[in-house]
Amino acid sequence: MADETGIRRGLTNYGDKDFAQYLRNSFARSMGLSREMLAKPIVGIAMTPSSFNNCHRAMPELVDAVSRGVLAAGALPMPFPTTSLGEVFLNPTSMVYRNLMAMDTEEMIRAQPMDAVVLIGGCDKTVPAQIMGTLSAGIPAVQLVTGPMSTGRHRGERLGACTDCRRFWAKYRAGDVDAAEIATVEGRLATTAGTCAVMGTASTMACIAETLGLSLPDSAAIPAVHADRLVAAERSGAVAVDLIRKPIVPQAIVTEKSIENALRVLMAVSGSTNAVVHLAAIAGRLGIPITRELFNRISDETPVLVDLKPVGEGYMEDFHAAGGVGAVLHELRHLLHLDTVNVMGETLEQRLSRPLEWVDRKIIRPFAEPVSPVGGLIALEGNLAPEGAILKRAAATPSLFETEGRAVVFEDLPDLARRIDDPALDVEANDILVLKNAGPVAAGMPEAGYLPIPKKLAQKGVKDMVRISDARMSGTAFGTIVLHVAPESAVGGPLAAVRDGDRIRLSVNEKSIRLLIDDAEIARRLAGLPKRPLPKRGYQALYARTVQQAPDGCDFDFLAAETTSTHP
Repeated sequence: MADETGIRRGLTNYGDKDFAQYLRNSFARSMGLSREMLAKPIVGIAMTPSSFNNCHRAMPELVDAVSRGVLAAGALPMPFPTTSLGEVFLNPTSMVYRNLMAMDTEEMIRAQPMDAVVLIGGCDKTVPAQIMGTLSAGIPAVQLVTGPMSTGRHRGERLGACTDCRRFWAKYRAGDVDAAEIATVEGRLATTAGTCAVMGTASTMACIAETLGLSLPDSAAIPAVHADRLVAAERSGAVAVDLIRKPIVPQAIVTEKSIENALRVLMAVSGSTNAVVHLAAIAGRLGIPITRELFNRISDETPVLVDLKPVGEGYMEDFHAAGGVGAVLHELRHLLHLDTVNVMGETLEQRLSRPLEWVDRKIIRPFAEPVSPVGGLIALEGNLAPEGAILKRAAATPSLFETEGRAVVFEDLPDLARRIDDPALDVEANDILVLKNAGPVAAGMPEAGYLPIPKKLAQKGVKDMVRISDARMSGTAFGTIVLHVAPESAVGGPLAAVRDGDRIRLSVNEKSIRLLIDDAEIARRLAGLPKRPLPKRGYQALYARTVQQAPDGCDFDFLAAETTSTHP
């Protein structure tokens, strides 16, 4: 209704509606807002600056640009803060706080008077948290990402966080780089505002937000320091005002079809394994299932088209200059649902009817000449992961795709830290490293799945080994790493039963991961294990009691919707 928009929307409940309106107007006037401005529709701007979040360093500029777009389009911008998640500054892991940020975002959108919202985020967990929150809040929304960093330089070589961080650290552990050089490189890896410069989780989620239709076309990959990032911010504010006049709610944009499109793009850009968890959580807010069968079918049908680190050579600034998400969508056109819509109100078919200016085929390959003929990620299953696991085959070593090896087991993260570099560790290059109790309930599912190569093997030149855990890994990481094993160890998953010396078989061809002992022995071992203690107070206790497993997105069970299906 007309009297329930703008500053009149969702009045504070004092038992007297007219008094509530009078009081709100009075306090709004104290902020220097005129009656004329208070009569306009309101666009909320969910801003997430923090001195603990380097990815969001340019947030004030973006808020100003969005506000400019909102004002020019005839509405009142109202920035408001929510939780900010800086990936490397959070303990035990930012994943624990993604759901907190999603709840914060949802509740602040619901509680405050706004007719549409622009969500500004970038660092890994912030964009999925904002999407999850706004899907549940249900008002028109535009997602704006902060954009990727530009690259640095070291001795004639381009560097970008954080794939090159890991590469140089591996060299340092192996003794190929000394302490002085690693200290110099430290200051050259992340040299501008923005998210990681490679196709890590932040950039992957930016591409997914654009593919879903929640952010503006051609906006995902604009570098954080590029003038066009501010232009996109201004335009996002104007589009949010358009959405007030011609409403399109996020639930009409994020559908089963647009999620399948996002999975296609995830495969084609060889994106982060973390995006699998985030997409499952986003879909879960709408009751849309992502099955292993669907995931693997899409992966087998969708080639890797983008040559970027961590699995290729380029950086996100190259991807933007090469044509960005739009160029990838054009190559995948025949596999996509073209009747999905975006925040501009246009269908994907209408978007793709516009010709591309130019595509750099060194970075974005033609469909017929891919980097790899199959997608970058696959879902595994087997008696070690009855509910599934994830492998980034594009980042793995092909010679390890079919591996049977001896398990070298670490019971938890402290055990890993204590023994991985012990010269007495009984480990060989053809063994399989196994980490337990690093899943969502046990540890918040940190990015610990990228187990380091034991130092004594690294010093012998070993670059990769099969590694298995119920943890995650950074989207900037690489290696033959089986992640997100479900159910996790702490809730009685079979991973908890693995002992040193057991044989494990990984088969990429069969998409399976198996512990080579019989089911009765697995059950016997599990029955004899003590329960691990869980946190007893505060948010950590809430998390451990209600978090779902990785295949369901690690959302809280009380926030997910009932599963539905909207098309065959």
